[in-house]
Amino acid sequence: MEARKFSKKRAAILEALRHTDEHPSAEMLYSRLKGEFPDLSLGTVYRNLAMFVADGDAVSVGSVGGQERYDAVTAPHAHFICSCCGRVLDVCSPNLAGVDRQVEAETGGVVLSRSLSFTGTCARCLASGHADGDAV
Repeated sequence: MEARKFSKKRAAILEALRHTDEHPSAEMLYSRLKGEFPDLSLGTVYRNLAMFVADGDAVSVGSVGGQERYDAVTAPHAHFICSCCGRVLDVCSPNLAGVDRQVEAETGGVVLSRSLSFTGTCARCLASGHADGDAV
């Protein structure tokens, strides 16, 4: 990772990402930080998120409702994405090392990384009667 010049905006974007479990989009982070940094642009947020992913400080969870979502937790884990409300939840229970070994045995290759997501209806949507799976 190359040394980068310190930027208050960059530090604020990374801190905002690290201090939420919502798996925010660039737009969500932009909305949260715009009051503190009136000259912040959405492009700056996007560029910094791409840099965090490239540097290993964040991961892309994938697109939810047409917006890419991000996670600052880079340790191996999966995600559950609600198809009703778009909520993204961490799933720490799968034995990902075991899955890696199974994939390696099946393919003869070596797993370097993985992205595992489950899609369904979250408990909150089920409780509110939105179990029909309407897309976000």
